[in-house]
Amino acid sequence: MTYPLKVIVVKAHPDEAELYAGGTCARLADKGAAIKFLSLTNGDAGHYEMARKPLKRRRAREAYAAARHLGVLDYEILDIHDGELMADIAVRTAIIASVRRWQADLVITFHDEQPGHIDNRMAGRAVRDASGFFTNGNVVPAYPPLAVAPVCLKMTDYGAFATHQHEVVVDVDASIERKLRACAEHATQFFEFAPFERDFRDKVPASEDWAVRREFILTHWHEFMSADVMREEILAKYGPEHGSRVAHAESFQLADYGRHVDAAAVHTLLGL
Repeated sequence: MTYPLKVIVVKAHPDEAELYAGGTCARLADKGAAIKFLSLTNGDAGHYEMARKPLKRRRAREAYAAARHLGVLDYEILDIHDGELMADIAVRTAIIASVRRWQADLVITFHDEQPGHIDNRMAGRAVRDASGFFTNGNVVPAYPPLAVAPVCLKMTDYGAFATHQHEVVVDVDASIERKLRACAEHATQFFEFAPFERDFRDKVPASEDWAVRREFILTHWHEFMSADVMREEILAKYGPEHGSRVAHAESFQLADYGRHVDAAAVHTLLGL
């Protein structure tokens, strides 16, 4: 099957692509794009009660369930312990192989220099290091090199939020419901571990009512889906009439590696 666009999101843990780029990916999938998520760790440290092995299995099930909401075609999870990710040759090789197998036109990943979770920083650094070899057939020769270097974008996370530049913005009002559903599938993170770490377990809804759980996610992760944090850029992209109505959005920063393009070219590539 031929796809108009092939996208891979490379992150450190299951659940991150859903939160930081899920709305964009769902909209691209609606337009026929082939979307893949690659988690460089299995997420087996992300809990305050569960041991690594059962948590690893549970987080994989959550990831595959989330993928169905967003139209993600492939969800690859490397068997590397959460908290132990290194931007080494093995991880670099895995990224090169995955990007080539997917024949990616667009690679989305984390900022490689930021405070916050070291795994996220290592993921961004590993993609940066791998990017110079996507078209070089002498490296990882088992997989044919890409004919053209992919466009690379950086998504934000809590560590990069203060310095992240909203260069490519996407209205995700049409896909916010699916994004929230995908996030909710990661119950270990959104309803258990994050509230424990950030000390708001008392706010976790006891009810299974979707409206209540939806509002909980919107409230506690608003900075990663509210258009208000990038309103100026939204208005510039969509114009005052449309832009003033956008409630939910995601943004990306141009990477200084991969195919060199400007924000206008990326907006054209995405067609959103």
